[in-house]
Amino acid sequence: MIIDKNINPERDLYYLGGLLIDVLSKKKSSEIDYLELYRLFNQKQNVTINLYSLTLDWLFISGIITKGENGKIKKCF
Repeated sequence: MIIDKNINPERDLYYLGGLLIDVLSKKKSSEIDYLELYRLFNQKQNVTINLYSLTLDWLFISGIITKGENGKIKKCF
């Protein structure tokens, strides 16, 4: 869910998107492998691969990331 009335924000896409942006901003290269990013993200916040994929979808729709070369994730900031 994008915004939820739960008391657990660690499952909201806004919150997870912010954490993922933080992980991406610490990478010097503009492109990163899908599973490598998942591994780095999971060190910060333990999430399922499905929730990780939904978070990537949210960032893609928002224009923060795009598809890079060879299926990698490219940051647009």
